[in-house]
Amino acid sequence: MAITSLFGLIGYPLGHSFSKKYFTDKFEVLGLSESYAYTQFEIPSIQDFPQILRENPSLKGLNVTIPYKQQIIPFLDEIDAAAERIGAVNTIKFLPDGRVKGFNSDYFGFQQTLTDWPALAAFRTKSACVLGQGGAAKAVIAAIEDLGISVIKVSRTPTDDSVDYDSLGDLLPEIGLIVNTTPLGMHPHVEAFPPIPYEQLTSQHYLYDIVYNPLETSFLHKGIAQGVGGTHAGLAMLHGQAEKAWEIWNA
Repeated sequence: MAITSLFGLIGYPLGHSFSKKYFTDKFEVLGLSESYAYTQFEIPSIQDFPQILRENPSLKGLNVTIPYKQQIIPFLDEIDAAAERIGAVNTIKFLPDGRVKGFNSDYFGFQQTLTDWPALAAFRTKSACVLGQGGAAKAVIAAIEDLGISVIKVSRTPTDDSVDYDSLGDLLPEIGLIVNTTPLGMHPHVEAFPPIPYEQLTSQHYLYDIVYNPLETSFLHKGIAQGVGGTHAGLAMLHGQAEKAWEIWNA
């Protein structure tokens, strides 16, 4: 049978992605593999997006990853209200009338992992710290704030609503959860890690890395060495956002 429903992932680079295997396996389990397929569109510029649409008329849905979660927005016909509030899109649905609509499933995937994590009770009374200010960070920040936890934003250059890494040490006593949303430590650059003051981490701190390849990043490893209260890898978030994307595509 011919492929009638094509799904895929756009980003650059894509060597780190597990999405193709995840959805290919899902199609196999659901008995859809003869007519459903998932591919990767590794595009060096978001300007290549229209060409993908022209060349793949059977597209039904796309995932969006680094660095295009914000850059993709001008190319869409419509944006879901939650994605618009977050300011980032990681899931695209092709509507029956030909319009292209953006959603954000990162929010749901991340928030679900927090509510499932028993450590939530230990850190929810303190502030959370989010490292990075990209598209994934925006979803993570919204998910944390919607749980009633205040967020300290950290970026390389301080802004009106964020601090830089050099300022983080003074704030650690009021922080419980630290989330890395940067690609630092992602395969193949597994030796990299965010420049936080690891020597000041204690058992009150809990580290969450949304990077999922490798499962234990240098960020998490260095936290464990300092005796942090707990760590969380990014694979569960990947699964959660993927399932939410599948729900969106089939709604």
